[in-house]
Amino acid sequence: MDLSDSVVVLSHLIVFVVFANRYFVGMWVRKLMAKNLAEVDDTYEPTVTVVVPMFNEGEGIYRTIQSLATLEYPHEKLRVIVVDDCSTDDSYHWATKAASEYDNVKVIQNPENMGKRRGINRAVRRAETELIVSVDSDVIVDRDVIRMLVRRFTRPEIAAVGGRVNILNKDENWLTRMQAVKYFFGYEYLKNLENAFHTVMCLSGCLTAYRREVLLELEPILENRSVCGIPIKYGEDRFLTRQIVKAGYQTRMTLEANAYTIAPPTLDHYFSQQLRWRRSNLVDYFGGLTHIWKVHPAVTVHYLGLFAMMVTYPLIIMHHFMSGNFFELAVIHVAVLGLFCGAYGLHSLKLPEKKRTSPFEFLAMAFVMPVTYLLLTPLAAFTLD
Repeated sequence: MDLSDSVVVLSHLIVFVVFANRYFVGMWVRKLMAKNLAEVDDTYEPTVTVVVPMFNEGEGIYRTIQSLATLEYPHEKLRVIVVDDCSTDDSYHWATKAASEYDNVKVIQNPENMGKRRGINRAVRRAETELIVSVDSDVIVDRDVIRMLVRRFTRPEIAAVGGRVNILNKDENWLTRMQAVKYFFGYEYLKNLENAFHTVMCLSGCLTAYRREVLLELEPILENRSVCGIPIKYGEDRFLTRQIVKAGYQTRMTLEANAYTIAPPTLDHYFSQQLRWRRSNLVDYFGGLTHIWKVHPAVTVHYLGLFAMMVTYPLIIMHHFMSGNFFELAVIHVAVLGLFCGAYGLHSLKLPEKKRTSPFEFLAMAFVMPVTYLLLTPLAAFTLD
């Protein structure tokens, strides 16, 4: 066995470990620690500020603010701050119109285009509440979403609680339906292991609640993020979550708090999104190597496995392509995805109609996944700036 064969065997072993952690060990730990994961405090009713970063959302931001200002939570304890990152359309007009109609809404405008994270930092400094809930400007949330998030802050060391993100335009075409199934697996399976040990390594900015005091504590780090001295604005959510864990706090996720976002409906937009996310993964997986050993060993192994798979899986695809066995690999992908389709089909029977789609749409991942790993991972590595 030469060196290249050894690398391929090792890569297959890494893929097996990640697969086992995600879909078997994670589910087993979830059931084993079900009582711990179900822990809630329905008496906890803190003051909350919903922060909405905005850039060129047009009239849509008006409807978003309306829905957030009237969520099912005590009005005197709920505030909304919209941060306009120097929009070039009429977004600021619509945001200020909404603010004039609701006494718990405030709009601030950045002096220059600062990016999502620095804009949120400005809002956090202006806020005076105990919790900050981050909601993207194009997101719709359930009316009980605040209560579903705050009830999970059962201990002081829990610094962040993320909700579940669903696809709003799932019925637009095959690509959005594929992403709907992908998001389902992402929340039902992929984060089980991390959530069981209160160390979720990436909480989505679409819907996450944070303790304000922790965000203020981490502000100097969040304000000056860079790669080799070059400031970067992508991957803010993953970076923030990792810094919270690094500081010794716990992070959780709940499937009871739901948000709905628009998925990219075309391949160019989808691959553009995946390229940004792949850059973020590379940067933050690498950055986490200095402190990931401090968390639970099961999470450490899972984290290192995910990083290793992202780096080595392109080698597996290239090896099969160069050796003329790419068709065999494609058949394996389709077979595995077929099992996933069956699992989703059974589980989706329990889902409401608005969250359900055809399970066979997930077979498209047999094409999409090799492309994202083989092309986007190397491209992301060479375009980190």
